Amino acid sequence: MQPMTGGAALTQNAYLGGRLTIRQPARGYRAGVDPVLLAAAVAARPGQSVLELGCGVGTAILCLGHRVPGLDLVAVELQSDYAALAECNADLNRQPMQVHCADLAALPADLRQRRFDHVIANPPYFDRSTSTAATDAGREIAMGEATPLATWVSVASRRLAPGGHATFIHRAERLPELLACMAAHLGAIEVLPLQPRQGRAAKLVLLRARKGGRAAFRLHAPVTMHVGARHEGDGDSYGDRISAVLRHGAALEFPG
Repeated sequence: MQPMTGGAALTQNAYLGGRLTIRQPARGYRAGVDPVLLAAAVAARPGQSVLELGCGVGTAILCLGHRVPGLDLVAVELQSDYAALAECNADLNRQPMQVHCADLAALPADLRQRRFDHVIANPPYFDRSTSTAATDAGREIAMGEATPLATWVSVASRRLAPGGHATFIHRAERLPELLACMAAHLGAIEVLPLQPRQGRAAKLVLLRARKGGRAAFRLHAPVTMHVGARHEGDGDSYGDRISAVLRHGAALEFPG
Protein backbone atom coordinates (compact mmCIF):
# COMPACT_ATOMS: atom_id res chain seq x y z
CA MET A 1 0.00 0.00 0.00
CA GLN A 2 1.09 3.58 -0.59
CA PRO A 3 1.79 5.63 2.55
CA MET A 4 -0.25 8.58 3.72
CA THR A 5 1.24 12.04 3.96
CA GLY A 6 4.12 11.84 6.41
CA GLY A 7 4.90 8.23 5.50
CA ALA A 8 2.13 6.51 7.49
CA ALA A 9 1.46 3.01 6.16
CA LEU A 10 -1.91 1.88 4.84
CA THR A 11 -3.78 -1.40 4.91
CA GLN A 12 -6.40 -2.64 2.48
CA ASN A 13 -9.38 -4.24 4.20
CA ALA A 14 -12.46 -6.08 2.98
CA TYR A 15 -15.93 -5.10 4.17
CA LEU A 16 -19.35 -6.59 3.44
CA GLY A 17 -17.87 -10.03 2.86
CA GLY A 18 -15.33 -8.70 0.35
CA ARG A 19 -17.85 -6.66 -1.65
CA LEU A 20 -16.19 -3.41 -0.57
CA THR A 21 -12.47 -2.63 -0.27
CA ILE A 22 -11.31 0.11 2.08
CA ARG A 23 -7.81 1.56 2.37
CA GLN A 24 -7.10 3.05 5.78
CA PRO A 25 -4.17 3.88 8.06
CA ALA A 26 -2.38 0.93 9.62
CA ARG A 27 -2.16 2.98 12.82
CA GLY A 28 -4.56 5.62 14.13
CA TYR A 29 -8.30 5.62 13.55
CA ARG A 30 -9.51 2.47 11.78
CA ALA A 31 -13.12 1.82 10.86
CA GLY A 32 -14.77 -1.06 12.68
CA VAL A 33 -18.36 -2.30 12.52
CA ASP A 34 -19.99 0.97 13.65
CA PRO A 35 -19.94 2.74 10.24
CA VAL A 36 -21.26 -0.46 8.60
CA LEU A 37 -24.19 -0.53 11.05
CA LEU A 38 -24.83 3.17 10.44
CA ALA A 39 -24.98 2.62 6.67
CA ALA A 40 -27.32 -0.34 7.09
CA ALA A 41 -29.81 1.76 9.10
CA VAL A 42 -30.31 4.42 6.40
CA ALA A 43 -33.59 3.96 4.52
CA ALA A 44 -32.32 5.46 1.26
CA ARG A 45 -33.76 4.83 -2.20
CA PRO A 46 -32.06 5.00 -5.61
CA GLY A 47 -31.87 8.56 -6.90
CA GLN A 48 -31.78 10.18 -3.45
CA SER A 49 -28.95 12.36 -2.13
CA VAL A 50 -26.83 11.56 0.93
CA LEU A 51 -24.40 13.74 2.89
CA GLU A 52 -22.05 12.23 5.46
CA LEU A 53 -20.58 14.54 8.08
CA GLY A 54 -17.13 13.40 9.23
CA CYS A 55 -16.74 10.55 6.75
CA GLY A 56 -13.22 9.43 7.72
CA VAL A 57 -11.99 7.15 4.93
CA GLY A 58 -15.55 6.78 3.59
CA THR A 59 -16.55 3.42 5.04
CA ALA A 60 -20.13 4.25 6.02
CA ILE A 61 -21.19 6.19 2.94
CA LEU A 62 -19.55 3.68 0.59
CA CYS A 63 -21.28 0.77 2.38
CA LEU A 64 -24.55 2.61 1.83
CA GLY A 65 -23.67 3.30 -1.81
CA HIS A 66 -23.00 -0.40 -2.34
CA ARG A 67 -26.35 -1.43 -0.84
CA VAL A 68 -28.36 1.24 -2.66
CA PRO A 69 -26.98 1.93 -6.15
CA GLY A 70 -27.73 5.23 -7.83
CA LEU A 71 -27.35 7.54 -4.83
CA ASP A 72 -25.85 11.03 -5.07
CA LEU A 73 -23.05 10.71 -2.49
CA VAL A 74 -21.38 13.71 -0.82
CA ALA A 75 -19.03 13.59 2.16
CA VAL A 76 -17.25 16.05 4.45
CA GLU A 77 -14.03 15.23 6.33
CA LEU A 78 -11.86 17.55 8.42
CA GLN A 79 -8.54 15.68 8.09
CA SER A 80 -6.99 16.05 4.64
CA ASP A 81 -5.29 12.61 4.67
CA TYR A 82 -8.54 10.89 5.50
CA ALA A 83 -10.47 12.93 2.94
CA ALA A 84 -7.94 11.90 0.28
CA LEU A 85 -8.37 8.26 1.29
CA ALA A 86 -12.15 8.60 1.06
CA GLU A 87 -11.76 9.81 -2.52
CA CYS A 88 -9.35 6.95 -3.23
CA ASN A 89 -11.78 4.42 -1.74
CA ALA A 90 -14.66 5.78 -3.82
CA ASP A 91 -12.58 5.34 -6.97
CA LEU A 92 -11.36 1.91 -5.85
CA ASN A 93 -14.96 0.76 -5.42
CA ARG A 94 -16.21 2.54 -8.56
CA GLN A 95 -18.66 4.71 -6.67
CA PRO A 96 -18.98 8.36 -7.75
CA MET A 97 -18.65 10.51 -4.63
CA GLN A 98 -17.81 14.14 -3.95
CA VAL A 99 -15.55 14.65 -0.91
CA HIS A 100 -15.03 18.04 0.73
CA CYS A 101 -12.09 18.54 3.08
CA ALA A 102 -13.71 20.99 5.50
CA ASP A 103 -14.82 21.64 9.05
CA LEU A 104 -18.49 20.68 9.32
CA ALA A 105 -19.05 23.85 11.33
CA ALA A 106 -17.78 25.94 8.39
CA LEU A 107 -18.97 24.15 5.27
CA PRO A 108 -18.02 25.41 1.79
CA ALA A 109 -20.47 27.83 0.20
CA ASP A 110 -21.65 25.35 -2.43
CA LEU A 111 -22.59 22.81 0.23
CA ARG A 112 -24.44 25.45 2.23
CA GLN A 113 -26.69 25.93 -0.82
CA ARG A 114 -27.63 22.24 -1.05
CA ARG A 115 -30.28 20.14 0.68
CA PHE A 116 -30.14 16.36 1.02
CA ASP A 117 -32.60 13.53 1.47
CA HIS A 118 -30.34 11.95 4.09
CA VAL A 119 -27.59 13.19 6.37
CA ILE A 120 -25.61 10.55 8.25
CA ALA A 121 -22.97 10.85 10.97
CA ASN A 122 -20.82 8.82 13.33
CA PRO A 123 -19.60 11.66 15.59
CA PRO A 124 -16.59 11.29 17.92
CA TYR A 125 -17.75 9.22 20.86
CA PHE A 126 -15.74 10.57 23.77
CA ASP A 127 -16.19 13.77 25.73
CA ARG A 128 -12.58 14.68 26.51
CA SER A 129 -13.59 16.55 29.66
CA THR A 130 -14.16 13.11 31.19
CA SER A 131 -11.73 10.88 29.22
CA THR A 132 -8.12 10.61 28.06
CA ALA A 133 -6.96 11.75 24.64
CA ALA A 134 -5.48 9.26 22.16
CA THR A 135 -1.77 9.62 21.37
CA ASP A 136 -2.30 9.36 17.59
CA ALA A 137 -3.52 12.69 16.19
CA GLY A 138 -5.76 11.15 13.53
CA ARG A 139 -7.40 8.79 16.01
CA GLU A 140 -7.90 11.59 18.53
CA ILE A 141 -9.66 13.84 16.00
CA ALA A 142 -11.90 10.93 15.00
CA MET A 143 -12.69 9.73 18.54
CA GLY A 144 -12.32 12.75 20.82
CA GLU A 145 -15.16 15.26 20.70
CA ALA A 146 -13.96 18.74 19.73
CA THR A 147 -17.11 19.90 17.93
CA PRO A 148 -20.14 19.70 20.26
CA LEU A 149 -22.90 17.23 19.45
CA ALA A 150 -25.30 20.16 19.20
CA THR A 151 -23.30 21.45 16.22
CA TRP A 152 -23.36 18.08 14.46
CA VAL A 153 -27.13 17.93 14.82
CA SER A 154 -27.82 21.56 13.85
CA VAL A 155 -25.62 21.26 10.74
CA ALA A 156 -27.36 18.01 9.79
CA SER A 157 -30.75 19.67 10.20
CA ARG A 158 -29.83 22.68 8.07
CA ARG A 159 -28.60 20.44 5.25
CA LEU A 160 -31.73 18.28 5.17
CA ALA A 161 -34.50 18.83 2.66
CA PRO A 162 -38.03 18.99 4.12
CA GLY A 163 -39.00 15.45 5.02
CA GLY A 164 -35.38 14.29 4.92
CA HIS A 165 -33.87 12.02 7.54
CA ALA A 166 -30.81 12.33 9.79
CA THR A 167 -29.32 9.03 10.96
CA PHE A 168 -26.65 8.93 13.67
CA ILE A 169 -24.79 6.21 15.59
CA HIS A 170 -23.36 6.94 19.02
CA ARG A 171 -22.60 5.49 22.43
CA ALA A 172 -25.60 4.79 24.64
CA GLU A 173 -24.38 7.00 27.50
CA ARG A 174 -24.54 10.05 25.20
CA LEU A 175 -28.18 9.35 24.28
CA PRO A 176 -29.77 11.95 26.63
CA GLU A 177 -27.61 14.73 25.19
CA LEU A 178 -28.18 13.61 21.61
CA LEU A 179 -31.95 13.40 22.10
CA ALA A 180 -32.02 16.91 23.52
CA CYS A 181 -30.05 18.21 20.55
CA MET A 182 -32.28 16.45 18.02
CA ALA A 183 -35.52 17.55 19.68
CA ALA A 184 -34.48 21.17 19.15
CA HIS A 185 -34.21 20.75 15.37
CA LEU A 186 -35.92 17.57 14.18
CA GLY A 187 -38.99 15.44 14.82
CA ALA A 188 -40.27 11.87 14.60
CA ILE A 189 -37.21 10.69 16.54
CA GLU A 190 -36.58 6.95 16.76
CA VAL A 191 -33.93 5.07 18.76
CA LEU A 192 -32.73 1.55 18.01
CA PRO A 193 -30.45 0.27 20.81
CA LEU A 194 -27.68 -2.21 20.00
CA GLN A 195 -26.90 -4.56 22.88
CA PRO A 196 -23.80 -6.77 22.80
CA ARG A 197 -25.62 -9.88 24.09
CA GLN A 198 -29.07 -10.86 25.32
CA GLY A 199 -29.71 -9.35 28.74
CA ARG A 200 -26.79 -6.90 28.53
CA ALA A 201 -27.13 -3.13 28.54
CA ALA A 202 -26.95 -1.46 25.13
CA LYS A 203 -23.54 -0.01 24.29
CA LEU A 204 -24.50 1.72 21.03
CA VAL A 205 -27.64 3.39 19.71
CA LEU A 206 -28.85 4.24 16.24
CA LEU A 207 -30.99 7.38 16.01
CA ARG A 208 -33.17 8.52 13.15
CA ALA A 209 -35.08 11.80 12.95
CA ARG A 210 -37.07 13.59 10.25
CA LYS A 211 -36.98 17.22 9.14
CA GLY A 212 -40.44 18.52 9.95
CA GLY A 213 -41.53 15.18 11.42
CA ARG A 214 -44.42 15.16 13.92
CA ALA A 215 -44.68 11.51 14.90
CA ALA A 216 -44.27 10.56 18.56
CA PHE A 217 -40.88 9.49 19.87
CA ARG A 218 -40.24 5.75 19.48
CA LEU A 219 -37.83 3.63 21.51
CA HIS A 220 -37.53 0.28 19.75
CA ALA A 221 -36.63 -3.08 21.25
CA PRO A 222 -32.86 -3.64 21.17
CA VAL A 223 -31.05 -5.54 18.45
CA THR A 224 -28.69 -8.16 19.90
CA MET A 225 -25.26 -8.19 18.28
CA HIS A 226 -23.88 -11.56 19.47
CA VAL A 227 -25.39 -14.95 20.33
CA GLY A 228 -24.62 -16.72 23.58
CA ALA A 229 -23.99 -15.46 27.09
CA ARG A 230 -20.29 -14.83 26.43
CA HIS A 231 -17.66 -15.10 23.73
CA GLU A 232 -16.27 -18.63 23.40
CA GLY A 233 -13.52 -19.81 21.06
CA ASP A 234 -12.08 -18.29 17.91
CA GLY A 235 -14.08 -16.38 15.35
CA ASP A 236 -17.02 -14.04 15.77
CA SER A 237 -20.37 -14.78 17.38
CA TYR A 238 -22.63 -12.37 15.52
CA GLY A 239 -26.30 -13.23 15.33
CA ASP A 240 -27.92 -13.83 11.95
CA ARG A 241 -29.33 -10.31 11.61
CA ILE A 242 -26.02 -8.55 12.33
CA SER A 243 -24.04 -11.10 10.32
CA ALA A 244 -26.24 -10.37 7.29
CA VAL A 245 -25.39 -6.67 7.65
CA LEU A 246 -21.66 -7.16 8.10
CA ARG A 247 -21.13 -10.02 5.65
CA HIS A 248 -23.72 -9.37 2.96
CA GLY A 249 -24.54 -5.67 3.14
CA ALA A 250 -28.12 -6.22 4.30
CA ALA A 251 -30.24 -3.39 5.70
CA LEU A 252 -30.74 -2.95 9.45
CA GLU A 253 -34.23 -1.55 9.36
CA PHE A 254 -35.97 0.37 12.10
CA PRO A 255 -39.18 -1.55 12.98
CA GLY A 256 -42.24 -0.16 11.22
